Amino acid sequence: MNTLVYLIPIALVLGGLGLVAFLWSVKSGQYEDLEGASWRVLDDGDGGPHT
Repeated sequence: MNTLVYLIPIALVLGGLGLVAFLWSVKSGQYEDLEGASWRVLDDGDGGPHT
């Protein structure tokens, strides 16, 4: 029972940190271009069409 006194605040702090990190990633635009990274992996950088 004494461990719950320590574990509950630690869990709340870690949950708060996760929420802050999620809100920061949404505000910084991490989810705006979901398909662009997958297309950039396939692009070889020469800019020309592939045949």
